[in-house]
Amino acid sequence: MAHRHRHRHRYRSAPEPRVDPRGEPFLGTRFAAPARPPAFLRRARLADRLDQGLGTPLTLVDGPAGAGKTLLVADWAARLDRPVAWLTADPADRAPGLFWAYLLQALRVAGLRPAPGIGSPAHPSSVDRALLARLAADLSGRPEPAIVVVDEFERVPTADIAEQLEFVLHHAAAGLRLILVTRSEPLLPLHRHRAAGSITEIRGAELAFTPEEAAALLAAHGLRLSADAAHTLVRRTRGWAAGLRLCALAARQSADPERCLKEFEAGHSVVADYLLAEVLRRQPAGTQDLLLRVSVVERFRPGLADALTGRSDAERILARLRRENAFVEPLGQTWYRLHPLFAEILRAHLRERHPGLETELHRRAARWLSRCGSLTETLAHGCAAGDWEFAARALVDDLAIGRLFTGQGPDDLGTPFARMTAGTDSPARQLVLAARELAGRDLGHGLPRLRHAEELLADDTADHVPDRLGCALLEALAARLTGSPGRAEQAAGRARDLSRSVPAERLDRHPELLALLLAHVGSARLWAGHVAEARAALAEAVTRPGGAATALPRQDALGHLALIDWLAGRTAGAERKALAALREADRYGLPTPARSAVAGLVLAAVAVERDELDAAQALLDRVTADGHGTADPVAAAARALAGAHLLLARGDPGAAVAAVEDRGTAVVASPWAADHAALVASAARLAGGDPEAAAKALEPVARRLPACAVAAARARLAAGDTGAALGLLDTLPAPGPGGPALTVRAALVRAEAADRTGDIAAARRLVARALCDARRERLRRPFREAGPWLRPLLATAPAHDWLVAGGGTRDATGRRPAPVVEELSPRERDVLCRLAQLMSTEEIAADLYVSVNTVKTHLKGLYRKLSVGRRADAVRRARELRLL
Repeated sequence: MAHRHRHRHRYRSAPEPRVDPRGEPFLGTRFAAPARPPAFLRRARLADRLDQGLGTPLTLVDGPAGAGKTLLVADWAARLDRPVAWLTADPADRAPGLFWAYLLQALRVAGLRPAPGIGSPAHPSSVDRALLARLAADLSGRPEPAIVVVDEFERVPTADIAEQLEFVLHHAAAGLRLILVTRSEPLLPLHRHRAAGSITEIRGAELAFTPEEAAALLAAHGLRLSADAAHTLVRRTRGWAAGLRLCALAARQSADPERCLKEFEAGHSVVADYLLAEVLRRQPAGTQDLLLRVSVVERFRPGLADALTGRSDAERILARLRRENAFVEPLGQTWYRLHPLFAEILRAHLRERHPGLETELHRRAARWLSRCGSLTETLAHGCAAGDWEFAARALVDDLAIGRLFTGQGPDDLGTPFARMTAGTDSPARQLVLAARELAGRDLGHGLPRLRHAEELLADDTADHVPDRLGCALLEALAARLTGSPGRAEQAAGRARDLSRSVPAERLDRHPELLALLLAHVGSARLWAGHVAEARAALAEAVTRPGGAATALPRQDALGHLALIDWLAGRTAGAERKALAALREADRYGLPTPARSAVAGLVLAAVAVERDELDAAQALLDRVTADGHGTADPVAAAARALAGAHLLLARGDPGAAVAAVEDRGTAVVASPWAADHAALVASAARLAGGDPEAAAKALEPVARRLPACAVAAARARLAAGDTGAALGLLDTLPAPGPGGPALTVRAALVRAEAADRTGDIAAARRLVARALCDARRERLRRPFREAGPWLRPLLATAPAHDWLVAGGGTRDATGRRPAPVVEELSPRERDVLCRLAQLMSTEEIAADLYVSVNTVKTHLKGLYRKLSVGRRADAVRRARELRLL
């Protein structure tokens, strides 16, 4: 009897309760989903995920404050054609009786009434297991599952309620679809649900707005944002819904909304107010202090957080903050980071609450990271603290000074040191300053810094191997920049000796050190004319491992190897290596100032050999416009030579000579640079009709460089001395003087000599051989330079339409036009342009301020070079050859 009395007291069957177990009325607002704001953006991808969730018993929408969880689910529920029971949790719901009383009432309010006799908890602090069993049985017997949303579930983080919910969820089977909206992971056995595939999870990363969604949200607020601005805003807010909405509200008050969204000060905004109130101030004092202090670092571990706070409880606090989605994001391997906007606001708050503490926190972070973190982070915090001596010493001791030249993006170690001044006299600090200046090719400031560092090391009795190795690297670079091959070799020798006393694992950690040394020494050897030794060092630099760390010296070395091939007449090999250098730069995203100019200059020189003059000019212009460094004597000489050959091809020999005369200054003169300058001077004199002077310009070098011997032979032949020309060619080494750019020119000189002596058969054989060798590498320039004697021989030669740049177009009779083998003079081009305008001879003469006879002379030359006999044919032929 007593048992039945207790049973009746514990469960009421009718009427339905109007009050909770405490005797207080149910709060109706807790059963109503919030209304969507006017500028709410419905995101179909997330609504689809919630639709999919109806196929699993449990759906978890888990994200930080302001992630848009509640509005997402409320909008989705409102659009369903089925009733949804909604319950907004309350801290009082930690009492199981209250929680279940409210949950049962939510079912009733939604029209999903539990069966009569299930009852309701009578006591706030407890709920009978039998009631839960009856509820589960009732739900399992329904034809359609009941959909229940519990919003702000993090407010009831009790193990008892979690266990009871799991019990009902399990035994209700297909009769219940429970959707938990929460800031922190519930205590339910989620691992079992995941293994069984009985859960749908929508987490913070999925809740984040994409740039397209952010732009649509702002448009709903009346703001139009460019794609770039939308990406920037999403990157800064990490797609956080509340942050985007608050930014939009602030921007609507601004005269320049887009600028406001780009430049708003997070620390003093409605966003800051929101995060400080909703996240920071909800935490205990110790947790607030920890969050403020870790805001100075990009990422942190519990040990680093302890070092910043001076306590030892960071591991426990961070684990809790992670569970609560309190804008602390795990990165793996016990590393964490703060949401970037939250971190920005915390830093501003830290400066207001604790002026001056930020510098000390950076100093502590630098010390801890030097033992347990990355060098990049160590230096960033050391420099942020203004502890230049510590930062410079850390860089040099780690053998990372080469990264001041090779580091890109987040690995750029030069940026933190940008504000460093001379300060105290320490070798490490002077080395870093010297490296910073030399990286910018500033010899005027860099060399004195380097010498000062060397003096300080000479006066120090300690054997600072990292410092001396850093000096050797910078000395090799300085020697390269000043054109001092001997000093570069000495520096490389010292570096090799010093590296033997450095642990192999430390050298392996910085492969850029030896790769840079090899590139510098290779360039210096090339400048000295030691081509074989240069090629060996450069080839070794190319094969050095290291990925992005060695990308810059690899592309630098490839550019120099390309130059070696071009100087030897191997245009195809030069092009392959130059393109490989550019691909290497593009692959690793090397910025323009870090790229070697040599690869682009070689491509320009190859384009001249192929008579692609506009392409060559564009490449040269790009080198100049991009600000590629030509302080390196090798690059300066390559720039002068490529420009000079283009000027020769365009018919401006005077400017070509001036170009090679201005090759820059170097301590030691380069033999190949001087020899090739003589080549340009000889070609200019030959173009000016003075073959004797052309030959004389090459006399000192003709027997030293095959290209000079071939050019001298051509000059002698033009002067009428066939025997001397052939004698020069006979001195060339077997099997040939070099690559196709030289062998083709040599064959054409022999062919012209044979033609002059009446040996037409030999001339034809030689021209055919030259065409065959040239075709593989599309070398047109040697045939342009040859002169009119070649035209009859070309008429009987095998197909050679490739000699016409741009392809073999055919004339009206179906024949391919013969190539131009002699350049039009500037005045002939002037006359040609006026022919195309249908001007008469007299009109051309008046327009050019010359006599009619002078115009007729130019017309004869024009007809001869274009292989035509009439005005109309000359215009048509010029258009086919793209001369007009």
